Amino acid sequence: MASTEGFAAVFYSEPGVLGLLGNVVSAFLLCLQNFTVATTGLGPRAAEQVLAGVHLILIGGFVQLLAGFLAFRKYDHLGGAAFLTFSALWSSYGATKVLSAAFPSAENTTLPSGNASQLLAASTAPLSASQTAVAGLVAYIAISFILSFCSATVNYIMPFIFGAIALALGFEAVALFGDWALVVSAVLELGIVLCGLYGAVALLLKGITQRYVLPGFGHPLFNVLLLGSAQKSSSKALGEEKKKNTKYAEPMALGNICDTVSPFIFTFYFFGYMETFCVGAAWVSIIATCQLLSSFYSYLRGDGYHTTKFGMHSLLWLVMCWEEFVLSAVLGLPVAQDSRMAMFGAWFFLAATLLLFVMSTHKDTLEMLQNASFILLTSAFIHQIPLRGARPFLGAACSLCAALSLYATFASLINSIGEKALIPVGPQAVSSSALQAMLGAVHTWLSRSKDIPSGCSAAVPDALFYICNGLAAAAAVQGSAEPGRQQLCIPSVLIPGALGQLFVCRIQLQGGKRFGSVLPFCYAAFWAGWTWLRLAGHLLGIGAGNTEGFTAGSIAFLVLNAFLIILASSFNVVLLCLTLAMELLTVCFLLFTLEKLSLPFEIVVLSILSVICFYGAAASLTNCMFGKDLLVMGPPLLTVQSSRKDREEPLPCVCPKSHLTSGLRTIAELLNTGAVCGVPTDTVYALAASCKHPQAIEKVYRIKDRPQEKPICIFISNLEQLRAAAPPISPLLWEFMENVYPGGIGCIIQKGEWLKKLGVGAGYSRVGTQDSIMIRVPDLTVLVHLIDMTGPLAITSANPSGEVDSTHHDMVISRLGHKLEGVLCDGESDEVVASTVVNCTRIDESGITIVREGCIPAGKVMQIFERVKNRVV
Repeated sequence: MASTEGFAAVFYSEPGVLGLLGNVVSAFLLCLQNFTVATTGLGPRAAEQVLAGVHLILIGGFVQLLAGFLAFRKYDHLGGAAFLTFSALWSSYGATKVLSAAFPSAENTTLPSGNASQLLAASTAPLSASQTAVAGLVAYIAISFILSFCSATVNYIMPFIFGAIALALGFEAVALFGDWALVVSAVLELGIVLCGLYGAVALLLKGITQRYVLPGFGHPLFNVLLLGSAQKSSSKALGEEKKKNTKYAEPMALGNICDTVSPFIFTFYFFGYMETFCVGAAWVSIIATCQLLSSFYSYLRGDGYHTTKFGMHSLLWLVMCWEEFVLSAVLGLPVAQDSRMAMFGAWFFLAATLLLFVMSTHKDTLEMLQNASFILLTSAFIHQIPLRGARPFLGAACSLCAALSLYATFASLINSIGEKALIPVGPQAVSSSALQAMLGAVHTWLSRSKDIPSGCSAAVPDALFYICNGLAAAAAVQGSAEPGRQQLCIPSVLIPGALGQLFVCRIQLQGGKRFGSVLPFCYAAFWAGWTWLRLAGHLLGIGAGNTEGFTAGSIAFLVLNAFLIILASSFNVVLLCLTLAMELLTVCFLLFTLEKLSLPFEIVVLSILSVICFYGAAASLTNCMFGKDLLVMGPPLLTVQSSRKDREEPLPCVCPKSHLTSGLRTIAELLNTGAVCGVPTDTVYALAASCKHPQAIEKVYRIKDRPQEKPICIFISNLEQLRAAAPPISPLLWEFMENVYPGGIGCIIQKGEWLKKLGVGAGYSRVGTQDSIMIRVPDLTVLVHLIDMTGPLAITSANPSGEVDSTHHDMVISRLGHKLEGVLCDGESDEVVASTVVNCTRIDESGITIVREGCIPAGKVMQIFERVKNRVV
């Protein structure tokens, strides 16, 4: 990527540098600490533990967090999942060191309840740091081994690094109970440092030179395709649309990793290995927050199912961990048993997991089994089950969740890397069409009409919005003002109602949904206020006689929500009903501040709100997944019509988004019929025409006012296509192309009849010159997929001849849209200038010639050529 800040661009192009350095520094800190303890026989002092913990959080955590973000943006499935996982690992381990240093002599005591100081006193509960660390480390050891194996299909440096991390974590766990393991752990951590430094240098040089200087990257230990053949019965082969995005890697592996670590820790706790869940709450909170990132990247890919699934699972783990913290460290198990009997938040979790199970029946068997295990987990989490009976049930359910998620992690990583279903995940239980037919019958029964609208009114995060409000409403049901129950309900209301909706607000803002982000933001504030007064008021000394501020706030929110009701009425009936129920709930809040609330009335309102939210979640998720309104949301009651005469005009051509396969198919169908379309490339936007249609290539010249003497190049999807055509190319030219493809360099080579074997049909005479042709392999996933659908494309920049290049799809639409049949919209281009063109027709006699210097500097191209020439000759 070209940039005036070249060093930052190197890190952007190779985020593995940051990720490996984060692991190097973290391992080096632990190595020094372990060697010191092993040689002196003295444990680290509290200040040293705190400093080590802070460094692990800042370097191992935040630096790898940044590396994970960049890796996802680079469409790196393995790197994104690995770096975010190790970010959570080092942050959790750092937090453990800080907490164990802050409370070194905590004793196994249960705190008294009923006073305002117990929130602070909770921090002095037994930390069980070593026990919790073992539970977390065992989970990360299993994950690290899987990442090590999967990385062997990509290169042969990361397998050793990730494998050494797994072994080092194992001996770190042993060292918590015996100092002899410290030396072994330190030696392994030293190996991580050395291998990691080598890998970081190798990737840094690769980013600077745009080629592999040091061995280790670019060649796998073994071919991923050796793991198996594509499963013909996979859901992807049975008509389900696979959402792809050139900008973001698949986040399913990361979500499954999070669904492995959290239940693994809970399994240790529920089977009695830990007496309290203090440090465990920190470990689970960190990995559950990481799972929100998998939900976020699912949203960016337009995947409503995984956005909802991972978002809801994250909320489940957060609620469970902090509820267990309050139960074990603040209240104590005997007191908590009576307090939790009248809590109902877990019932909504159970309903939501049942919904996900139904919606996964048209996916693979593994997905169904995963959702079934969560049904067992949420069933065991129901508060009406006595604690003594629930804990073994919860432990067994968590074990099953962890085992299935671990296998799903392995399968999703390998299948994403290989882009085929190499690891079996099982067939569909129900075909997509059959499930749609069943849901269509529900639509017919509810609407009394067999006509199903073709469009979809639901947005991707809508289901998660309804789930957050439903969870908070169900958990807020209070039969009486019992202090213990109120404390236990704080996580169940605050986490989904406030924190979860702030996350929904964030992703709605990402999508530019102004009203969509207002609702979750306002209701997050409402549930935060509800928690503050109704559940934590007795802890904070807020009671009768000092709630005037809450009274004024509830009146203000009544007025604000009235406007939201009016706005919601212009969307659909379900959203309108939700806002009306929230208005009634605000009235209940106001009556509580005035000490005139009838609890049965409040319970009825909360129950109605929960039912509305469940139906809204079910309808939004269903409609979003299938792209049509299968479940009725109701028509808008208010229709706002603009009186402006200069209303926005329709787009001049078809403009699908690039992040869905349907968008690619639309443009591919247009190109295959002889149309000319604007497409993104790895440099700037371009005009594309199928090489099978010479009239389309002629049209490109007319659209651009391009002189006929200027030739048009062709794009292919990979170098293997060129090999299959068997052109008369010398070994030196092959080696040069292997070093520059894919990327922003185009090579001019001799033209011949071999082009027809490549797929250049009737357009043979209209591409290139009489005796030469420029060929380029783009480094852009979406364009590669498009070429796979259409065959070789004739490409030229999408700008009127002589004008500046187009760097955004809006520029293509405004400048040339009225002359085109379609534009594939992909946002900002990766570069601001076109590709570099190299004449290779006489490469063996006199070398190469730079015809046009573009995004790759001429000096760098010549350096690549000289190295290739020296190696070949």
